[in-house]
Amino acid sequence: MNAPAPPSPSTTPSSWPVLAIAVIGTGILSGLGGTALSLLLHMIQHLAYGYGQAGGPHNFLQGVSAAPAWRRIAALCAAGLVAGVGWWALGRFGQPLISIAASVGKTGPGKPMPPFSTLVHVLLQIVTVALGSPLGREVAPRELGAVLATATGRVLRLAADDRRIIIACGAGAGLSAVYNVPLGGALFILEVLLAQVGQRAVMCAVGASAIGAFVPWAVLGNVHQYEIGPMVVTPAVMLWALCAGPVIGIGAHGVKRLAGVAQNRAARGVGRIGWCLVVFPLMGVLTCFYPQLPGNGRGPMQLALSAQLGMELAATLLVLKIVVIMGALRAGAAGGLLTPSLTMGALLASVLAAGWNLWLPAVDVGTTALLGGIAFLGTFMAMPLTALALGIEFTHVGHDMWVPIFLTSAGALLAFRLCARVGGSAPAQSRPHAPGSMSARS
Repeated sequence: MNAPAPPSPSTTPSSWPVLAIAVIGTGILSGLGGTALSLLLHMIQHLAYGYGQAGGPHNFLQGVSAAPAWRRIAALCAAGLVAGVGWWALGRFGQPLISIAASVGKTGPGKPMPPFSTLVHVLLQIVTVALGSPLGREVAPRELGAVLATATGRVLRLAADDRRIIIACGAGAGLSAVYNVPLGGALFILEVLLAQVGQRAVMCAVGASAIGAFVPWAVLGNVHQYEIGPMVVTPAVMLWALCAGPVIGIGAHGVKRLAGVAQNRAARGVGRIGWCLVVFPLMGVLTCFYPQLPGNGRGPMQLALSAQLGMELAATLLVLKIVVIMGALRAGAAGGLLTPSLTMGALLASVLAAGWNLWLPAVDVGTTALLGGIAFLGTFMAMPLTALALGIEFTHVGHDMWVPIFLTSAGALLAFRLCARVGGSAPAQSRPHAPGSMSARS
């Protein structure tokens, strides 16, 4: 009788020691990758807008505000040139890009991400965001982390299911590294990429995300993204959360549909160069009047949390932010929408709160900006639990504020679902050359 065939590596789980080595290696590599990308982003920002010197502005919004008009326009023109030529050349000469979701096997059998093309794609995102693109920077470290984790899984000869987990962990650890959000990174892995909470997946997600967040501390520091003042839960805040949540969900649904249309109609081929050389210089002109527009939205988000935006300015920035984001997507630029969606939600909430305060018991506008930002992010990106964790870790907000945060998010999710059922789902992402630029699921 023939001896039984050895177990297939695709069905036999890897040993725990090997998996632990994979988790540690993935966390370290993603942390180092996230650190390098953050440093590159800041260096280009300083060069493009001429800030960072001793005694001068030290954050992006202040740097853009202090820069002369010609420099703002020049930076956005450079962003358009890099975006148009760079992504055209990548599409023309590089291998087809594979999204993280496809690599993990979320939409079918896992496909390997091409290392060189993905690295070029990552660098194009970082450079264009640093120069002022309104899209987010978070997709780049996720993709870099996933590519590095793919190599780790291959070297250690992990089983297919474990390799899928490790690739997702690389992406989540990359997110954790650039934003210092270990819980948010772990939930992103479990909720968005793997859609499972088995013991094996949880152990890997928590370990890799924690290491990914810790590694950059030596260079970037153990800091959080936004500063907030005292936030108090009052009856007025609770009532606002109940009433405003559905409005924010409706807004998130509308913006997501717009983003889907813009991305599905994004410029292709050589036409992308022309579109980028029109859209980005026009953004540069707008920045001469509104220096809050360039970049992923961290500056206006901080202003909203500090209640430094009046109703008129918040409404204007909200409209313009939507316009420039849609313009960038239509032109074929790639990038994330995590921070942009957080900012859009905060601006919408600021407008709603300012109107509320005209006739109803007053609420703190900074508090409502946080509630609205988290609720909008969770519904727009289809990751409510991850958004809650990110909002809490971004700001270190106190425990008591979790109650109105949860209420606002629940109302927004309910309204978003009702809108999707009545009006149909948002247009699906169909851009093969820009994985991850629309959806958190990459």
